[in-house]
Amino acid sequence: TLIKSISGIRGTIGGAAGEGLTPLDIVKFTSAYGSWAVKKSGINKIVIGRDARISGEMVSSLVTGTLQGLGIDVVDLGLSTTPTVEVAVPLEKAAGGIILTASHNPKQWNALKLLNEKGEFISDADGKQVLDIAEQSDFTYADVDSLGKVTHDDSYLQKHIDLILNLPLVDRKAIKQANFKIAIDCVNSTGGIYVPALLKALGIETIYELYTEPNGHFPHNPEPLPENLTAIAETVKENKADLGIVVDPDVDRLCFVNEDGTMFGEEYTLVAVADYILKHTPGNTVSNLSSTRALRDVTEKHSGNYTAAAVGEVNVVNKMKET
Repeated sequence: TLIKSISGIRGTIGGAAGEGLTPLDIVKFTSAYGSWAVKKSGINKIVIGRDARISGEMVSSLVTGTLQGLGIDVVDLGLSTTPTVEVAVPLEKAAGGIILTASHNPKQWNALKLLNEKGEFISDADGKQVLDIAEQSDFTYADVDSLGKVTHDDSYLQKHIDLILNLPLVDRKAIKQANFKIAIDCVNSTGGIYVPALLKALGIETIYELYTEPNGHFPHNPEPLPENLTAIAETVKENKADLGIVVDPDVDRLCFVNEDGTMFGEEYTLVAVADYILKHTPGNTVSNLSSTRALRDVTEKHSGNYTAAAVGEVNVVNKMKET
C-alpha cells in the first residue's frame, strides 16, 4: 500500500514502484519535498531523524542521498523522535525536516513525515504543492561541485531534555523528592533511548524497563491502546510502580497506566496537563474535534476560551495561532 497525503507519504516496504513505499517512491517524494522546501525558504538545509524501524536505515540512506543530490545539506539526528526533530528544525535554521516513521503503524510500514521551516507539519496547501512537484517530476539535481554535505548530530537528545527541564512548570525537585517508581514500555523503538534519559534527568531512580532495545522488532501492536498494553499493566502491578508510561515508535503518542494497572486514558492526559498548566498560566486552549468536552470545562473553569480544530496536528497548530 502507498498512501500519498498532504502530511507526507506512507506505505508498506517492498512491492512494485507506486504500489508500496519502494526506493523509487522514496527518491521521488524526497526530491519533490526538498525542491519545494528550498524554493519556499531560500535555505539549503534539511534536518532528518528516524524511529528504530527495521527499514529505517535503508529509507534514511535514500533520503540523505537524494537531498545531497539536490544540493541540500543534511543534518542527520539518527535515531530520534518526532518531537525532537520538530524542535531541531528551527534551532538549526533549516528549510524543513523529514521524520522517517510510520508512527504507530506495524513494522512493515514506514513513512516520510514532512515539516516546514518552523518545525511544524506542512499545511494542506504546501502538501498539495509537494504532491504536484512529485507528479510532474519537476526537480533538477545539482552538479558535482554543488552536492549537499551530511552532518551527523547526536546532541539533540540532551538539547531537547534541557528545553524540558527549563520549562517553569516542570518541578524537578518535587519529582525527585517523590521517589517515584516508574514502568515504561517503549515498543523497541527510539523511546527506549529518550524516555529513560528524560526520567533520569528528572531525578527518577527506579525505572522498570520493557522493550527499550531500539531494534524495530515491535513486541506487540505499537498503537498504545489498552488491548496492546497487558504486559506493562502487569509490570506496574507486580512492582507496585506509581505510574506506567507507554510511547509509540516515534514517541509522539503517550499513554499512562495507573498504579493498579488500569489505563489513565489519552483523553485524561490532555485534561490533567491542561488543568495543571492553566492553574499557573491561564489562557486559551485548542484541541481537535475528537477530544473530550472536559477540556472545554477545565479551560472555562480557569477563565479561558476553548476552541475545537479539525483533526490533524497542522489544523490544531493553526487554530492555536488564531486564538
